Amino acid sequence: MAYDFDLYVIGAGSGGVRAARFAAGFGAKVAVAESRYLGGTCVNVGCVPKKLLVYGAHFAEDFEQASGFGWSLGEANFDWATLIANKDREINRLNGIYRNLLVNSGVTLHEGHARLVDPHQVEINGERFTAKHILIATGGWPQIPEIPGREHAIGSNEAFFLKALPKRVLVVGGGYIAVEFAGIFHGLGAQTTLLYRGDLFLRGFDGAVRTHLKEELTKRGLDLQFNADIERIDKQADGSLKATLKDGRVLEADCVFYATGRRPMLDNLGLENTGVKLDKRGFVEVDDQYQTAEASILAIGDVIGRVQLTPVALAEGMAVARRLFKPEQYRPVDYAMIPTAVFSLPNIGTVGLTEEEAKEQGHKVQIFESRFRPMKLTLTECQEKTLMKLVVDADTDKVLGCHMVGPDAGEIVQGLAIALKAGATKRHFDETIGVHPTAAEEFVTLRTPVAG
Repeated sequence: MAYDFDLYVIGAGSGGVRAARFAAGFGAKVAVAESRYLGGTCVNVGCVPKKLLVYGAHFAEDFEQASGFGWSLGEANFDWATLIANKDREINRLNGIYRNLLVNSGVTLHEGHARLVDPHQVEINGERFTAKHILIATGGWPQIPEIPGREHAIGSNEAFFLKALPKRVLVVGGGYIAVEFAGIFHGLGAQTTLLYRGDLFLRGFDGAVRTHLKEELTKRGLDLQFNADIERIDKQADGSLKATLKDGRVLEADCVFYATGRRPMLDNLGLENTGVKLDKRGFVEVDDQYQTAEASILAIGDVIGRVQLTPVALAEGMAVARRLFKPEQYRPVDYAMIPTAVFSLPNIGTVGLTEEEAKEQGHKVQIFESRFRPMKLTLTECQEKTLMKLVVDADTDKVLGCHMVGPDAGEIVQGLAIALKAGATKRHFDETIGVHPTAAEEFVTLRTPVAG
């Protein structure tokens, strides 16, 4: 059968665009459908604008510390509208780049909501197109729990478009998005409270990292409330919000921001017209080659619920394009040793196993750890400390995990991720000459194990 396209991609986020571009580069006839914004969550309402807001929030402490270096500054004033307008301009520029990347690579762009009609057919804007392969790359969507008054709360999508910076913010959640936005609101001057229903945020991260960040955020004056959850939200006559907690306490705020998880974006996708199956969490079920239960349909990225990170979606998109249209170049995505950063203030950078994971997997571990005040802060009143930690297999000397909390943690850990991917041992770290004076050199001067 002759198809209109070799590959039809639903979703022009990071993974979808990468798969489409490379498939077209391999000679395939490709189309991409997008109903919202080119670049997906990351470019529009995720990592890119969030990082810009984190930069904005960081200036508060830069101004504070400048006096220790001899700078006298007038009173600093922050304007939320300027930050958001400049952020919007940059995102619009990136949208244009994504459009050019697709069009210049020969991909047909369909702007509208695409729906599956059958395993080889898609309907969009009243037209139908056939494809040999269909790739679902529709990403995820913020989820606000079903509580009374949930309509008064916002999620991460809306946070990027607030008309004004709220004076009082309640951030609900214990994952990295909640921690990052709590830091953003707090750094920009809002009275911020982070509520999390568990004992300690960032479940799944190394225990020392979680504890250290808690201590540093508390030092900065961020109100952390654990084992706390909202039962209902009521809007007051003056427009403010009253949040009643499950323990009976009442907190007042101007904004309640939820970061309590994301669901796969499968709304009105027409999956019922195909044999595609969902797993027990509601994500699209795929095999190791991103094949769904329907032979002609594949899925990648956040919609499959594996590792929900932009660079992972890019790698998955590349793998799909190569397997389908350039099999001699195909290689599977390696999910081991994926580095990641949390752009909290201070930042977290991490790669490999946590101490807890290493022990659960049966490794006899040695822990090397350092907490120190960064050199930049020695001329200031700031008492912030950086944490660096290595998890080492005591039998093989192999470095199993590397963790950091402190300035530029993500930048530093990216380089270390290459070393861990290559199988570096603690001896390799010890024999590497440090760059002095830097914080990063601490990773190659950790000599004495603190625990095991």
